[in-house]
Amino acid sequence: MTTQRNRPRVSIGMPVYNREKYVGAAIEAHLNQTYSDFELIITDNASTDSSEAICRAYSAQDPRVKYYRNSRNLGAAGNYNRCFDLSTGEYFRWTPSDDLVSPNLLERAVEVLDRDPSVFVAYPKTRLIDRDGKIIGEFDEGLHLMDDQPSERWKGVQRNLRLGNLHYGLNRADKFRQTGLLRNYNGGDFPLIAEMSLYGKFYEIPDAFFYRRMHEEASSALKNSADIMAFYDPKKRENVFLHNWAHWGANLRSAIRAPIPFAEKLRVYKYECQRLIWGRREYLQELTGAVSHVAQKLSQS
Repeated sequence: MTTQRNRPRVSIGMPVYNREKYVGAAIEAHLNQTYSDFELIITDNASTDSSEAICRAYSAQDPRVKYYRNSRNLGAAGNYNRCFDLSTGEYFRWTPSDDLVSPNLLERAVEVLDRDPSVFVAYPKTRLIDRDGKIIGEFDEGLHLMDDQPSERWKGVQRNLRLGNLHYGLNRADKFRQTGLLRNYNGGDFPLIAEMSLYGKFYEIPDAFFYRRMHEEASSALKNSADIMAFYDPKKRENVFLHNWAHWGANLRSAIRAPIPFAEKLRVYKYECQRLIWGRREYLQELTGAVSHVAQKLSQS
C-alpha cells in the first residue's frame, strides 16, 4: 500500500494501444520534466506490437514508470479510466501515448494548483504536430474559464469546446474522482470536460505546451462509425448510437451529481434545455434515423 510519505504529488496516466512508433518519445517527454515528483502509470490495452517491450524497458530503468498490461482490450474509455484507478497522486493528468509535452508542463501546472485552490484544472496551450513531430499549427482551446459561477463555466465549455484537450491538463484527483470520468462512446471526453467545469476553474498556462500529434493512426482519423464505437468500447461495435442524445443525457446526469448549489443546477438545466431547442432539428433527425435503422435490421432478421 502506498503511504502518504512516499506517495507522489503527481500521477500521470498514459493509456497505450499499439503505439510502438510514438510511445518511447511520449515517455521521454515526461522523464525530462523539470518537476520530478510524479509517477507515470502506463496501462497497455493488450497491444500486439512492440509497445509492451518498449514500456517495460523504461519501467526497468526508472521506478517512476509503472507498467500494467490488460489481459484484454478494454476499449479506450476503459483503459483511460484504469490509469486513473491505479493512480495515487494528489494531482492527476492523462497523457496520450502518441503526443508530447513541454519540459515545464508539470512544474507550471503544480504552481498554479498550489497557488489557487479554486482552480480544478491547469492545462497547457496546444500546438499541433505531424507524425514526425513538426509543428503544423497552433490551437486555441478557448477554455480559460475563471468565472466563479459553475453555470457560467459550463456555458463557456459548451460554446467553445472543439478538439477536446482540456482533460490532458493537471487536475485535483479528489474532485476528478467524483465525476463520471471518460464515457465509453464516441466523444465521451466532451461530457467529461463539461462536467469538470462544475467542480472548479480552468486555468490555461501561457508558457507550457501540449503537442497533439495529428497522424493517420490517431483516433481522430477514424471515419467508420462502427470502428469509432469499437475504439471506445469493443463490445459496442454494432450498437445504434444516438450521439447528441447520449451527450445531452450525460450532461443532465453530470449536473445532478455535481456538488453545486441547487440554483446553479437549475441554470445548467435551463441552458441544456435551450441547447435542445436550438438543435431540435438535428436531435430529431438523429432519432428518426436510429428508428429507421432498427426497423431495417428487424425486417432483415
